[in-house]
Amino acid sequence: MRKTRYAAAAIAAVAALTLSACGGDSGSDSGSTEGSGEKIRIGIKFDQPGLGFKDGSEYTGFDVDVAKYVANELGYPEDQIEFISSPSAQRENMLENDQLDMIFATYSITDTRKEKVAFGGPYFVAGQDLLVPSDSDISGPEDLDGKNLCSVTGSTSAQKIKDNYAAGVNLLEQPSYAECVTAMQGGSIDAVTTDDIILAGLASTDANKGKFKVVGNTFSEEKYGVGLPKEGSLVKCEDVNTAITKMIDDGAWEEAIKKNTEGADYTFNAELNPPTMDACA
Repeated sequence: MRKTRYAAAAIAAVAALTLSACGGDSGSDSGSTEGSGEKIRIGIKFDQPGLGFKDGSEYTGFDVDVAKYVANELGYPEDQIEFISSPSAQRENMLENDQLDMIFATYSITDTRKEKVAFGGPYFVAGQDLLVPSDSDISGPEDLDGKNLCSVTGSTSAQKIKDNYAAGVNLLEQPSYAECVTAMQGGSIDAVTTDDIILAGLASTDANKGKFKVVGNTFSEEKYGVGLPKEGSLVKCEDVNTAITKMIDDGAWEEAIKKNTEGADYTFNAELNPPTMDACA
């Protein structure tokens, strides 16, 4: 796909040179951005409130805000961004098959993934945490003895509970975190567990505001990176890291977190955030 895009650009360039040779004059130098009018394809989640969420033609969430900021710094204003759904199980393949130029989708940086894709960032460091009713006295995983806890089937969050806290916890697994929250609304479970900022996004929806709180006692560390193709990337890791650093320094990063977790009774872990950029490979 990218070869086709580049070929079209080359043909356009030849045409422009031909017109110039014939005496054409634009009258002014309008300048150009790195994007040069071409769209950049960015993978996000479409179903994670507060992070990556599609509502009609509108895209919202912290991942979306960081993606827009970085893209703009790279020379691609918002009208040159094409957001594409990138489910967790398909992310590596979508980068390898040239379906995406970048991914912002709660994409944890791991050594296994680095074998297939490159990463910029991290732009956030999350940690597994608990979402509980606003009047709950649960303050961490040590308080789960005898409690009903919900997570998603096959998730790393559920596996961590099985590995480290299985003895006293009644773990219930659902297809999605939204279903876990619905079960907690009904009183059948006491807490939901996954990454803290995902929980904050769930708690900040209009339907859930004021009902739940993120405990704020993380028990893992997940570095959210910007996924990039390992070869032939349109985007340089160093440029991504420069853009994220600028977003942090000018306050837009923290403002994006506050906006997308409003009403969730959530404070990001200041020991882990703002993050320090990893060295580009």
